[in-house]
Amino acid sequence: MVLVEPRVDGNVGAVARAMANFGFRELCMVNPCTLTDEAFKRAKHANYILKEATIVSSFEDAIADCFHVVGTSGIVTAGEKHYIRIPLTPKEFTDRLEGVEEKIALVFGREDMGLSQEQLARCDLLVSIPSHEEYPILNLSHAVTIVLYELYQRSIHVGSPKKASEPERDRLIQFFDDLLDAINYPEFRRERTSIMFRRIMGRALPSRWEFHTIMGVFGDAAKIIKKK
Repeated sequence: MVLVEPRVDGNVGAVARAMANFGFRELCMVNPCTLTDEAFKRAKHANYILKEATIVSSFEDAIADCFHVVGTSGIVTAGEKHYIRIPLTPKEFTDRLEGVEEKIALVFGREDMGLSQEQLARCDLLVSIPSHEEYPILNLSHAVTIVLYELYQRSIHVGSPKKASEPERDRLIQFFDDLLDAINYPEFRRERTSIMFRRIMGRALPSRWEFHTIMGVFGDAAKIIKKK
């Protein structure tokens, strides 16, 4: 669980309680607010999560050892062109985790602003909780509770990875970018296409073996094209 710059310590305490309710304990926070007694009161018997939480100063540090990065947002933009904010529901997300054993970063943004566009672009997929259009933004701890409930129902344990694999994901994106270079893909479309590819891979949640297979195909294709 990653909280990016939470501003209300009571919310942080409630998040810790929700994590304990569903068997999660690894909490990482990026530049959080000061935790007062209110946070520990709200956490109840989950104070150990707050005490063991990792504090980092950047978003990249928070997700550095994670195989999949899953962002969350209450704002959904309709249309395929708005690819950064095309989400899955919590149930759709957990349905795709069958058999996934690698570490996943489940990221929640600030209470008032959520995640930035740059942070959303770094995520492999986006999850959004369907809610009434007149008041679609949920309280931070409520949103966390709903997503963790769905994860618990699927008996997915995101806090016990076999090993870190983020460098493999970065290499896959680099192989894809190398292929774009080989075919002289237009520069003005490259960033968007690269992010779209990351999201496609994120929604598919391929295994490590599948990642290596795709990298091999991209690598061979780039080499063949460059030789012509």
